[in-house]
Amino acid sequence: MPVAADVTHGTPYGAPSDGLPARLVAMVGALRDKGIPCGTSETVDAARVAQVLGLDDRGRLREGLAAALVRRGGQRAVFDAVFDLYFPAGVGATQGTRDGEDDLPADPDDRVERLREELRDALVARDAAALEALAERAVDALGRVGGEGNRSFSALQTLERLRPQTLVAAVVQERGDDGDLGDRLVRDEVRRDVERLKALVAAAARRRAAELRGRERMATYAVPDPAERQDFLTTNLAQFAALRAAVRPLSRKLATRLAARRRAARRGEVDVRRTLRRSMSTGGVPIRLVHKRPRPSRPELVLLCDVSGSVAGFSGFTMLLVRALADQFTRVRVLAFVNVTDEVTMLVQEGRPDLVTAIQREARVTGWHGSSDYGEALADVAESYLDAIGPRTAVLVLGDGRNNYGDPNLAALQRIRDRSRRTFWLNPEPRGRWGSGDSCADEYATVVEMHECRTIEQLSRFITHLLPV
Repeated sequence: MPVAADVTHGTPYGAPSDGLPARLVAMVGALRDKGIPCGTSETVDAARVAQVLGLDDRGRLREGLAAALVRRGGQRAVFDAVFDLYFPAGVGATQGTRDGEDDLPADPDDRVERLREELRDALVARDAAALEALAERAVDALGRVGGEGNRSFSALQTLERLRPQTLVAAVVQERGDDGDLGDRLVRDEVRRDVERLKALVAAAARRRAAELRGRERMATYAVPDPAERQDFLTTNLAQFAALRAAVRPLSRKLATRLAARRRAARRGEVDVRRTLRRSMSTGGVPIRLVHKRPRPSRPELVLLCDVSGSVAGFSGFTMLLVRALADQFTRVRVLAFVNVTDEVTMLVQEGRPDLVTAIQREARVTGWHGSSDYGEALADVAESYLDAIGPRTAVLVLGDGRNNYGDPNLAALQRIRDRSRRTFWLNPEPRGRWGSGDSCADEYATVVEMHECRTIEQLSRFITHLLPV
């Protein structure tokens, strides 16, 4: 890849005014802010990579720095976005954009149609270079927002005007009829190219906006968080698919940590009586400690999950994770509710692809209305499922505690707590919102131990350090 030119100052991007070492250190700082643990040794490795690979090939430099700084697969998308900010392909409009600006019509509608025609030709030809150039041109022509002093570039506005997804059928037809199977393959191929264009547009808009608003600000607000730090309540479908993909490796890691805790716990407390008896042979000096025999049984786990509205994603992910960790417990039972409680253990064990939808469709979790009612749900558990809870049972309540101004029924929660070994409440809302509006979280927190659990990172920390094993 040729070195991009700084059209403003006439310097290549490989020789930024703030110097390569300072820029590399700033990029590492931005990665740390996003939760990627880059230490001093990784930074030194990255500097050596840049020294060895040089700056002539941007793609090669990207791969080299990623090898030095990225440790897990889920971090690569964050790294790529940050890399594009600190090592951009150029400054300002690209040469191709400036050359083609005179060819675009002055009328906004005609301009959109011209770009759509060029996009269709690029998709038909599967021309990757043309797609990349078109993304830059589209952001420059269609993505400008704000006025003087507050100007920026928007990927969302660009894509709304360009509407690339509406070209899929026309492109498939133009490529020719290869039968049903061929059409499906071509359609999938075109859709992947459209997704690639969307990513290119997002990267181009971030680059142009960073020149106006600063790289640090864009790295903070415009770069998506890695999967382990994404908020359960604001996760969209694509991000939730990434969370589902993270379940298996995460469960393996958590199972290893739980097993280590269990091995450490097997040593048990010091058996004073046996230690003193053994010390008789050494004149009463307890040289060798004797520990109490471990209790080999594993705990039981009961999940009580709110599957309504925005908290359904959090409950669904936690149910999948607990299913993957089932070997760590003697027995796992799952109860779900909106305002009526029903057991869904079998549905969870079957591993349905869309678990929450299956529960809402096949289980009786609602009564005569569809709003959350924690008071009624807890009453159902206390009356119908209390035999599932015993002195070896850990109970996890998953929900935001928003009770639609109904009776919180603290007495039912107290019965569940008193019967269990430990009862925890995991709340996906920020702690500052507990007790606001129709939230009864503050009241429930006086009865059971409540933890903020908004991300995979917080959920993993809870399972690793607090869940009884």
